[in-house]
Amino acid sequence: MKIATKRAVTAASALLLLAGTLTACSTTDNGSGGDGAGDSSKKIALLLPESKTTRYEAYDRPLFEAKVKELCADCEVIYSNADQDAAKQQQQAESALTQGIAVMVLDPVDSSAAASIVNSAKAQDVPVISYDRLINSSDLSFYLSFDNEKVGELQGQAFVDKLAADGNASGDIVMINGSPTDNNATLFKKGAHNIIDASDYKVVAEFDTPDWSPDKAQEWMAGQVTQFGDKLVGVYAANDGTAGGAIAAMKAAGVTPLPPVTGQDAELPAIQRIVAGDQFMTIYKALKLEAETAAQLAVDVVNGTALKGESADTNGVPTTLLNPVVVTLDNIMDTVVKDGFYKVSDICTADYAAACTAAGIK
Repeated sequence: MKIATKRAVTAASALLLLAGTLTACSTTDNGSGGDGAGDSSKKIALLLPESKTTRYEAYDRPLFEAKVKELCADCEVIYSNADQDAAKQQQQAESALTQGIAVMVLDPVDSSAAASIVNSAKAQDVPVISYDRLINSSDLSFYLSFDNEKVGELQGQAFVDKLAADGNASGDIVMINGSPTDNNATLFKKGAHNIIDASDYKVVAEFDTPDWSPDKAQEWMAGQVTQFGDKLVGVYAANDGTAGGAIAAMKAAGVTPLPPVTGQDAELPAIQRIVAGDQFMTIYKALKLEAETAAQLAVDVVNGTALKGESADTNGVPTTLLNPVVVTLDNIMDTVVKDGFYKVSDICTADYAAACTAAGIK
């Protein structure tokens, strides 16, 4: 009896070991997000960088999630926002990877630090789609964004054209750039300098805004108003948040009239500032198209479909770059309203009704 029992236990152990080995192989395949053969994982991680810029929670996340649901009813989106904390984003990525995701859509807090997230994902055969901001890694599976150097060039060209149209053939300007850890900010800055440096306008001071913080932009701008006063003919601001900070600083100092101020992201407060005459322009990026394209790419990975870019590769990575558009008072109706990004009622609240009427926004 003892010998028979021992043999039975040994046989059972061998069967369990074999089953465990097969299960381990199956688990690796399921979470790979690779060619789709035997791939049952339908978990998609979406990791966004911060919430100070309103676009991420108001547009990117809900648009992405809705499109995934439309394309893949039984797919699950695992969502995290890092609140501008690179270490927190690293932890969120590791947590997502432990849940057996098929693909990760990552908008990095820090473009360089996020390379370690890509490395961890690669070790588990999880493709990473670099969303909106480029991650400094050659192991990406895809890069989706806008032509960010072009964004800066559009800002710069609209800016110098406006200054000239206002009768300022030359003069002093300041530049409020984006976060030094954001690769997009580097490209915006480069594009803007391509235009501004070739003009007759002199950049007398320049600031790279930590974390894209409007408060830090406002604090810095307050110092420039004190130093340069009414000598400034214009303010280049890389996005609408920093533009709002700059405008608040100038208003607090009693600057009137306000010089032209640029922006980006077509945030609702920025559109209202444009209507009111406080901000000159912004850049409209079709966030719905970007978020829905990212969702399609993620579902393609789940389904085992190869990813193909529509633009030239970026450092060997398949890439799609979408087109940005300048928005001024003259084309609000033909851009953000026409695309359904905002309704006229969103823009023309009681405080802006008269200005909307004067601008023909109705």
